[in-house]
Amino acid sequence: MQTSPDRHEYPSHWEADVVLRDGGTARVRPITVDDAERLVSFYEQVSDESKYYRFFAPYPRLSAKDVHRFTHHDFVDRVGLAATVGGEFIATVRYDRINADGRPASAPADEAEVAFLVQDAHQGRGVASALLEHIAAVARERDIRRFAAEVLPANSKMIKVFTDAGYQQKRHFEDGVVRLEFDLEPTDRSLAVQRAREQRAEARSVHRLLAPGSVAVIGAGRTPGGVGRSVLTNLRDAGFTGRLHAVNRAVQESELDGVPAYRSIGDIDEPVDLAVVAVPAPYVPEIVAECGEHGVQGLVVVTAGYAESGPDGRERQRELVRQARTYGMRIIGPNAFGVINTSPEVRLNASLAPEMPRPGRIGLFAQSGAIGIALLSRLHRRGGGVTGVTGVSTFVSSGNRADVSGNDVLQYWYDDPDTDVALMYLESIGNPRKFTRLARRTAAAKPLVVVQGARHAATPQGHAVRATRLPHATVSALLRQAGVIRVDTITELVDAGLLLARQPLPAGPRVAILGNSESLGLLTYDACLAEGLRPSPPLDLTTAASADDFRRALTGALADDGCDAVVVTAIPAVGETSVRDAALAEALRAATASAPAKPVLVVHVELGGLAEALSAAASTAPQAAAPAPGAAGSAEPLSPAEPAPTADSDESGSRLIPAYPAAERAVRALAEAVKYAQWRRDAAEPGRVPEFEDVDEKGAAEQIDALLARVEGVEGLTLDAGETRELLGRYGIGVRPALPALTPDDAARAAGDLGYPVALKTTAPHLRHRADLGGVRLDLADEEQLRRAYAELTELFGKPAELRPVVQAMAPRGVDTVVRAVIDPAAGAVLSFGLAGAASELLGDTAHRLIPVTDRDAGSLVRSIRTAPLLFGWRGSAPVDTAALEELMLRVSRLVDDHPEVVAVSLEPVVVAPQGLSALGATVRLDRAPVRDDLGPRTLPVY
Repeated sequence: MQTSPDRHEYPSHWEADVVLRDGGTARVRPITVDDAERLVSFYEQVSDESKYYRFFAPYPRLSAKDVHRFTHHDFVDRVGLAATVGGEFIATVRYDRINADGRPASAPADEAEVAFLVQDAHQGRGVASALLEHIAAVARERDIRRFAAEVLPANSKMIKVFTDAGYQQKRHFEDGVVRLEFDLEPTDRSLAVQRAREQRAEARSVHRLLAPGSVAVIGAGRTPGGVGRSVLTNLRDAGFTGRLHAVNRAVQESELDGVPAYRSIGDIDEPVDLAVVAVPAPYVPEIVAECGEHGVQGLVVVTAGYAESGPDGRERQRELVRQARTYGMRIIGPNAFGVINTSPEVRLNASLAPEMPRPGRIGLFAQSGAIGIALLSRLHRRGGGVTGVTGVSTFVSSGNRADVSGNDVLQYWYDDPDTDVALMYLESIGNPRKFTRLARRTAAAKPLVVVQGARHAATPQGHAVRATRLPHATVSALLRQAGVIRVDTITELVDAGLLLARQPLPAGPRVAILGNSESLGLLTYDACLAEGLRPSPPLDLTTAASADDFRRALTGALADDGCDAVVVTAIPAVGETSVRDAALAEALRAATASAPAKPVLVVHVELGGLAEALSAAASTAPQAAAPAPGAAGSAEPLSPAEPAPTADSDESGSRLIPAYPAAERAVRALAEAVKYAQWRRDAAEPGRVPEFEDVDEKGAAEQIDALLARVEGVEGLTLDAGETRELLGRYGIGVRPALPALTPDDAARAAGDLGYPVALKTTAPHLRHRADLGGVRLDLADEEQLRRAYAELTELFGKPAELRPVVQAMAPRGVDTVVRAVIDPAAGAVLSFGLAGAASELLGDTAHRLIPVTDRDAGSLVRSIRTAPLLFGWRGSAPVDTAALEELMLRVSRLVDDHPEVVAVSLEPVVVAPQGLSALGATVRLDRAPVRDDLGPRTLPVY
């Protein structure tokens, strides 16, 4: 690397892995003096036309002077980046800082000339677009604000790279050259372009793993049994539509179970898209290298012995990812259970699941193999939970998720036409900020249901995640804000998924209940109330009800404009047969056809025949040989070659009705659907971030810079009371002054300045904001009362130096609240609200929203805490000024969003009166602005 004294240190933080348009990966890194041979080799592989476009003249080879110029950079005024695959250059970009005359310059010149060169074989993969994002980020870091580029008019591809990037630009034509100039400050459009490209690239990379044209299982044993041989068998038995290969160094035969066998992947004389690696961990690096040399696009590593096994394994895992990305490959795993794609065009079961689930509309993602097995079991077998069944579109078990994560799979599901509902089991979230962004976009198109494991324990050893200071309840609330349906168990995960996959979203919370059991109807009614739904009194059809009675009652309920959903309860009658079960199911399904926009659920008790009939022709249970004649639940095995019916409608196209064995489970799933439907309606009109004319953004920035300059090299700064009031005041946030009172005379003078009545309170850390401990005296009308209160406090709690008493003018009576904002290193900026006091803290009654907060967010924040009725006139009290409270939260949000150096704000208490509010205490903490990776160029995470 470069070490000359006139050059900066090698900027290793500019190194990054990126996903390209076709789903492959490339490494972006600075070019150094060690790259001379690579640069020459790269240039030799570029066509004469591309060279002409780069240099505006025939330029067959680079001179020694050119090589020196293009490999010697100071990483400030001259910077070059290369995109590499397999260690070799596939594209380069460089900038040179220039002055107003276009000559080489140094700072403070803030313009640079930029130029690209992409190997012809890699053009069209989005390499130049990715390099532009990274070189622009580097330039901004080096205080360059504008790029200029000169392009020949015939070079339409490069002109498109610049014009499509979304930056504000100027374009003019002179001397036969198109000159483009554009500012590098990210805009809404440039961020939208960047994220759209990210989505397409990451979705494509997952698609290459889930829909390969050929698969090689490396480590397939010569005898039955073992992980590799099991995966090979599962792929073969599922009827994989592509080409299948077995690889084992010790194999002597030409086939294993009818599958062509080879000693090395290099012996396969055709391309291999996906390799399943099932060899011991020490042999994996050699296998990865062979796969990379053969052009394999992706790996599923089922091998264990990586980060889950300790520090040595974690380093092996990092090296595995680095090695795979060097060759442009992505990895599922290691320690993965595998992947499944039930599409009839693919029929991929590259997993340890012995049976292929039937096709359906639910996508499954699980970080844990054991939970993945449980999810497949719950969805694809009758009994043991939900008795109605549905099918799977794709299944991914990521294991240690060293590379491909839930974020990548969300990118794929977002526009996957075969997936209507996404179910995810997560034990950790590697990038919460990005996950929240992707979840919000996905949830606007299709339901996303998440259960998070390891909520109260350490992150699983195999998972490297960013540290977060937010408790799980806060993360959960932020996910709900993003439209995620958060549940606590895999049973609830499946319950909600079945309803969302089969039934339409409810238009509201009004629920009709009907059935042949009064008791079961009442249980359902109570469950609806407990979940915040609005049930009508149950309609009891009595145990003598026929199938036709159920049909008429359900038809009537669905026709009622005051009903948004129907729960049907059913118990078996004595002597009832399976034929009558089928008749009842058919009656219910016939009734639903009259109102296709309203969801219907069934609660059944020990009525297996009904559940089977409701899910007729949709079983996704693993098929076994037919049982003896007359045995219950007999079914014909499904041949791998047979196309299976879809799971979410029967052959007539009518909807399937989900059945639940308990009222509470059905109602809980319905309640989640109601909340999600409301979120979808709200998301269509997300609100706005208001502008405030009295905000002094420039003055606040200058004050923050000056304050941080005083503590250069120190980690963070907590402002004193005066500095806090000044900074908050610039954003229209007033804080009542509190004057120190170290003696009774000080207290009397302070009260005289402020005016009676006053409050006397301690600010010692152990008594601060704890009025319940007696450290506050209110409504002191005169000096006599003030001195008496001062004596009482010092007698009860200690010396004034320990108590740090202050005097503050009384505020109008109201409800005490707390408003806080914090920048979390993983989740980003978060605004929190709750009522002040020990009770709210003890119950965790605090609501949270991501910053920037819209006016709609602020309104919902006020109303989402359990104690919100106290703000709206509970038990005859006067309603308080919630409009002023919402405006305060919007101003705090604006302050933190405008100035990322403001890493924490706490307003406590904020007394909200019937007219106006008063912030009685405030603290502000500053620190150097944290890196916003969600605003930077696209990169793959490095764990």
